Amino acid sequence: MPASIRNFCIIAHIDHGKSTLADRFLEFTGTVQKREMKAQLLDTMDLERERGITIKLQPVRMDYKKGDQEYILNLIDTPGHVDFTYEVSRSLAAVEGAILLVDATQGVQAQTIGNLYLAIEQGLEIIPVINKIDMPAADIEKTSAEFMQLLGCKREEIILASGKTGQGIQDIVDAVIARVPPPKIETEKPLRALIFDSIYDEYKGVVAFVRIVEGSVKRGVQAQLTATLAQNEVLEVGWFRPKLMQAPSLSAGEIGYIVTGHKDIAACRVGDTITVADWKAQGVQPLPGYKEIKPMVFAGVFPKEGDEFQRLREGLLKLKLSDASLAFEPEQSSALGFGFRCGLLGLLHLEILQERLTREYGLDLIVTVPSVAYKVDLKRGETITIKSPSELPDMSNVDRIHEPWVKLDIVTPKQYIGGVMGMVVDKRGVYQTMEYLTGVESAAAVDDVVGARVIMHFQMPLSAILVDFYDKLKSVSSGYASMNYEFIEYRPADVVKMSILVAEDPVEALSMMVYEDEAARIGRRVCEILKEEIEQTQFEIKIQAAIGGKIVASERIKPFRKDVTGYLYGGDVTRKKKLLEKQKKGKKKMMSLAAGGVDIPPEAFIAVLKRRDEGK
Repeated sequence: MPASIRNFCIIAHIDHGKSTLADRFLEFTGTVQKREMKAQLLDTMDLERERGITIKLQPVRMDYKKGDQEYILNLIDTPGHVDFTYEVSRSLAAVEGAILLVDATQGVQAQTIGNLYLAIEQGLEIIPVINKIDMPAADIEKTSAEFMQLLGCKREEIILASGKTGQGIQDIVDAVIARVPPPKIETEKPLRALIFDSIYDEYKGVVAFVRIVEGSVKRGVQAQLTATLAQNEVLEVGWFRPKLMQAPSLSAGEIGYIVTGHKDIAACRVGDTITVADWKAQGVQPLPGYKEIKPMVFAGVFPKEGDEFQRLREGLLKLKLSDASLAFEPEQSSALGFGFRCGLLGLLHLEILQERLTREYGLDLIVTVPSVAYKVDLKRGETITIKSPSELPDMSNVDRIHEPWVKLDIVTPKQYIGGVMGMVVDKRGVYQTMEYLTGVESAAAVDDVVGARVIMHFQMPLSAILVDFYDKLKSVSSGYASMNYEFIEYRPADVVKMSILVAEDPVEALSMMVYEDEAARIGRRVCEILKEEIEQTQFEIKIQAAIGGKIVASERIKPFRKDVTGYLYGGDVTRKKKLLEKQKKGKKKMMSLAAGGVDIPPEAFIAVLKRRDEGK
């Protein structure tokens, strides 16, 4: 029955209870038997369960009967962290409505607002829900006021619920049926299906997660992808229950999966359109797909053992299939061998990538210092983009360097405004505006509201957010502040490449782009860290930070001391001098032979990554 389908997703800030609410939906509709239920059922990775966060979007189809009418409810559970915004945007493109979930104990957070804007851009119907109302610290009145100011909705439109106890689940399901418009049903037209996600199965090949926009598809038909032109016979179609469940066919308005049988992972891309084999002859137009995501953070990923390079490549290819925001290209380092330069959306994204490669593919990895992509204007009039410091041309050929800037939104209680402002300005941020989330319009009025919160808008360099910005934000706000950011533009930057030399040989994997006025401080810190991490040898090791030909910081690791005169029992002092001179020459020769041959342990790279900005 066409009008019986409702496609919707849940969007919220991280840790506001999306996955728990999804569990209650599955129980309420009887999609999963009680004996099979477990917490965070839709979070399929062990990593998601351990950290308590959703990393991957996860669809599920639920059947629900209200009176004499049967409904098909297609739900997509989405991540909440800013690093996985692309997962959210892809989910929103496959549905007609969104449940905007807010924790009653925390109120509206930065990522709540960011996800709301994404949903509004897609023209979705928004259903406001306040979750965790059973908690002792829940402040329903304040959260309702913030919701009304944010959405311009009426108080009676806000649904109160608890994902833990199941309270309000009936109201949410009824609101989804009443408010979310049914999809357009156009089964007479040729097949057009949007791929919003995919996975790789060792036996079935690429399994595409699709939203059928027009037409229908069943097993055995010939299909083609419009972007890659890869052709295949459909081996299987089905729904998510939440496990893959085979179905006779999928038709317009439905969300399900198609087993393509492709073994070539690159043939099936997220955002591509699956259509009929003779689509050009029938005049079928590809669906718009998704806006191309631009990686914001780049880091080198190398296997500790050189013979694992091929396994690393295969692992990245398979992860790319289920993580469309990941980009990578081969890279070679004199210190670390062959690896890949990976483009990601943030440091948590990098951390999850490293963890998944280690767990799912058994790889031991070294990750280099992350950096952002810089645009470099050359004196001959050309502009290039560099993704690592090693790609920077000689400075004599460079006219100007531009760095990415982001729009940063921070939601914080009013008492922490000063601390947050000071920290952001120290990180080269530029204050823009401030709004109140309490329904009041002035600072004088906000003083009368207990627990009042504000949204602060800044612009700042992306590189300033990379290392430890989020940790420091939580520190200055006693854990209450939250943040969301999005790229705006490239701006001129006074940055230089700082090279790290160990035993007078540059280690490209440790080179980094730094602001010129901070180079000496960061250089000293990196040299101190390496002095702690690199083991002593029989000769002196110099550790230096250099900008061009200028050394800005230096440390020395003293050699082991061996007393070559210890066995002498007397005689002329010249005997002792001869032995000491011979030892001196030997050490000099050993040092010249060993230049560039100092073993830098993998732990040193991790230590530099985590602690280079300490003490600021």
